[in-house]
Amino acid sequence: MKIQIAVLLSGRGSNFKAILNAIQTKYIINAEISLVVSNNIDAPGLVYADAKNIETLYMDKSLHNDRESFDRVIIEILQKKRIDLVCLAGYMMLISPCFVNAFKNRIMNIHPSLLPSFPGLNAQKQALEYGVKVAGCTVHFVDDHMDHGPIIAQSVVIIEDNDTEDSLSKRILEEEHRIYPEAVKLFVEKRLLVEGRKVKILGR
Repeated sequence: MKIQIAVLLSGRGSNFKAILNAIQTKYIINAEISLVVSNNIDAPGLVYADAKNIETLYMDKSLHNDRESFDRVIIEILQKKRIDLVCLAGYMMLISPCFVNAFKNRIMNIHPSLLPSFPGLNAQKQALEYGVKVAGCTVHFVDDHMDHGPIIAQSVVIIEDNDTEDSLSKRILEEEHRIYPEAVKLFVEKRLLVEGRKVKILGR
């Protein structure tokens, strides 16, 4: 049985494309993306998934009274499809505790900073304004707090004196596209062991 992956996105879905490419090129074996969900009906990532014959789902937040009721609908759909791993790829909504509990240690997110530094929006801008010498990106399991769960992988990007938010973001994105598929591969191969806040990689 292949590991079933669902991707949640709100925009272009470049990290979704990176994971899909890793599966198609056999870097990740024995897995498939079987559903792409978005809260944005105009998300380019939905269009791309549809073009690749991947099932897509648009979820309209305005039809739900609160975040939990919205998430419970998604949870039910994911469980019916027997989803093993949920990958957040530029999903611009906080997921509720009920979602986290339903897929404990089975939801991954990528963030454009070296967490725990600079969580939240505009992480690259935060790094430049703070004056740090290195930035980067982090893949982590999702918990009840924003950009907080156990860290799976990180990659460092040196900040140059002439960097802008745009130039730094582009270099960080290249690393995102590298380490997110790596993290998914480790999950598929059952090589990730979560012990409290630490994630051990088995078979190193």
